[in-house]
Formats: sequence, structure tokens, C-alpha cells
Amino acid sequence: MNVRELSEKYKKEIIALRREFHQNPEISWKEIRTSRRIEEELKKIGIKVQKVANTGIVGTIKGKENGKVVALRADMDALPIQEANDDISYKSKNKGVMHACGHDSHISMLLIAAKILWELKDQLNGTVKLIFQPAEEIVEGAKKMLDEGVLDGVDAILGIHIWSQFPVGKVSLETGPRFAAGDRFKITVKGKGSHGAVPHLGIDAIVAASAIVMNLQTIVSREINPLEPAVVTLGKINGDSILVSFVMRVILEGTTRSFNPDIQHNFSFNY
Repeated sequence: MNVRELSEKYKKEIIALRREFHQNPEISWKEIRTSRRIEEELKKIGIKVQKVANTGIVGTIKGKENGKVVALRADMDALPIQEANDDISYKSKNKGVMHACGHDSHISMLLIAAKILWELKDQLNGTVKLIFQPAEEIVEGAKKMLDEGVLDGVDAILGIHIWSQFPVGKVSLETGPRFAAGDRFKITVKGKGSHGAVPHLGIDAIVAASAIVMNLQTIVSREINPLEPAVVTLGKINGDSILVSFVMRVILEGTTRSFNPDIQHNFSFNY
């Protein structure tokens, strides 16, 4: 059988796996059940499994002949989001956690790719490493896997990501980078406490934080070449919850995205 025929063979299974993982999402570094299920599925196939980076999993398929080492990678963590979709039978069973970024699909796709490659291994010249990466959502898992040598000896690596804005049945495959490098930032704004009735005696951390929020976008619009794609997204604001007084501290957290390593460096260290 060829790849297309094997894909049809496993169509129902990939759907079932995706729904199972969607029902049982786990946040970054807590992918305990997810990791165990991936390990179980790989071992059922007959694939050698290595545990790495806390909850990460690496499977290895050796071809009939020696050759290059190619890695296939999927991320596996979910987001701390409450799923509001009541119309599906496989809605998340974990309160406040949801596979909102498609990692449930990525896991399932790589597991089925593993099955297909295992059946075709006698036609392979080289080795395939199957990398299931934890903690992608908090931009930590990849570095830990690299530090533990997961890509040592790998000649090439391929990843895939679903994209809800793309038509069903279409694949986007183009020259150059398709998804940007991501980094996180955290800004702590320290104020001076005062009662809301006497604002002149304090320093309002909320007002200062609001100014930062509104001005963060000028980093992109005024500091970066307009021909270079870059994004600054603020995703979280937390402050002390006091109705009639100034808060002493506000914490802003967000992410930056870019394709150019020089821009990424500037985002990471200069702002």
C-alpha cells in the first residue's frame, strides 16, 4: 500500500484519536495523560520510545538501509481556556483547559504518520524521529528538548500546523518560513498606594500600565522596518483588586512574533 491508501485506512482512527485528545487537554508541563497515551500508541505499533523534557516523547523508526535522519515534530499542550462549545460530544472534560490551538490534531496526525511510516519502513533509507514536544504554548518546551539533545544527529526536521483560516482540504506549502518565532515578555509596573479620593498622593499603576499597553504597538510601527513582519500581542493584565484605592502593582504579559532573528533579538533584549 502507498501513503495515500494507508491514510485512508487510518482515517477513522485519526478522527477518534483527535477527539480523545481534545476531550482530555492538559496545560504546559502537565501533559501527563497525553504523554502516557502517546507512549502507549507508539509501543503498540512497535516503535522504540524515549521520554525526554519531563513529559516529552521521542519515537524512532529505522529504515531498511542507513541514511539521513529526518525528524517529524508535533506539540502536545493545551491552553488555560474554558471551552464554550456545547454542540460537540467530545468537548473538553477538564474545566478551564482546552485544545484551542490545534495540538490535539497535531498529536493525532503524528501518531498516524508513525503508523504509516512503520508499515513502509522497509522502503526507507534512513531514520525517522517522531518528536512530541511539551510546553509549546509557554515557549519553553523546544529549548528543553534541544538542551537534552533531541536534535543531535538530525539532518532535517519537519513540522505541521493546522490553520482554521485555511480552506478544508487545502495544504499551504511555500518556500521560506511559514510560522514565526515566538517569545514571551512580562512587565511589572510598580505604583504607590493611595485612596482613590486623593489620587495626587499616590502613583496609579493602572494608568501607567494603560499607557504602556497603548504605546507597545509603536515598537512595531516606529522601530521595525515596515517590510519586516512582526507582532506584539498583550494577552494578560493582572492587578491588585481594590475598588477604592490605587493598586500597588500591575503585571502585563504577552508575546512577540517575528521571522527575522535580528528582530527577535531586539524584541527579546532591548524592550
